Amino acid sequence: MGLEDAKNQVDQAFTRESLRGGSFENTFGGATSFLRRRYTKDLTGVDIAVTGVPFDQAVTNRPGTRLGPRAIREASALQAFDPPYGWPFDVMADFDIIDYGDLAFDYANVPAFPDRLTDHIRTILAANVAPVTLGGDHYISFPILKAMAEKHGPMSLVHFDAHSDTWQDDDMSRVDHGTMFYKAVKTGIVDPSRSIQVGIRTYNEDPLGVCTIDAPSVHKMGAEAVVEQIKSVVKDHPVYLTFDIDALDPAYAPGTGTPVWGGLTSAQAAAMLRGLAGINIVGGDVVEVSPPFDTTGATAIAGAHVAVELLSLLGWNMRK
Repeated sequence: MGLEDAKNQVDQAFTRESLRGGSFENTFGGATSFLRRRYTKDLTGVDIAVTGVPFDQAVTNRPGTRLGPRAIREASALQAFDPPYGWPFDVMADFDIIDYGDLAFDYANVPAFPDRLTDHIRTILAANVAPVTLGGDHYISFPILKAMAEKHGPMSLVHFDAHSDTWQDDDMSRVDHGTMFYKAVKTGIVDPSRSIQVGIRTYNEDPLGVCTIDAPSVHKMGAEAVVEQIKSVVKDHPVYLTFDIDALDPAYAPGTGTPVWGGLTSAQAAAMLRGLAGINIVGGDVVEVSPPFDTTGATAIAGAHVAVELLSLLGWNMRK
């Protein structure tokens, strides 16, 4: 497999036969599914389903994350050739992974959106498939967590972000990307005593009992110490890992709606995500990639790398 295959492979999103293995299709051509996985709604025999949620109607500043899933898929073509770097196995070769496509919803009926997304994730989970979701704004984690908690019980949340997203909001009908984890804690679908936030650098008076490692602490402690603390908090509890791309400093991820200086480097993020191998992760997402503010494509590339790390974290446990 390699250069010889590149001469013949095209539109692997539709033409590939196996759900496993890399793709050697030209990065600049063809249909851009995530990592050139097969686009399919058939969950039979699937280990991990990547799905997109192009929703950004909960934003408080700059819109554009509805275009995030498409951009992340395109950027992922750069990673479809080789095993993910830094892992002792190749998740693409060892597991059946599909691109489940995007959630279909009525953009003009925002109140109906949350239940629509929860049902979408329920369908994936009902087939005993692990979901990895490409956002979209960060509100999408709340409807996803509802489905995850139905299957796994109250979740441990491992949350990388510049913002805590736990600002008080007792109106459960509001769709807001800054308050959904307040609601997740208050409704019991997230266990704050088993949850942790990393990279925070905006003020919130009440973290609701969630352990917080702010960005300055990450810089001081180093990635290895942060990983140890995360593992000590979540233990063996079922984990949902959510990565807001604005956890990264704007120098590494400018294409996002609410950038904040002083954030994580891409190297720190990579080291922490890989260091989390062995946590009981059952699903995850990468959110807030906003291509209109991403002049170089760097943010979408970062988002694609985060998503591959999520696949690898899930695959690590599936190897057991």
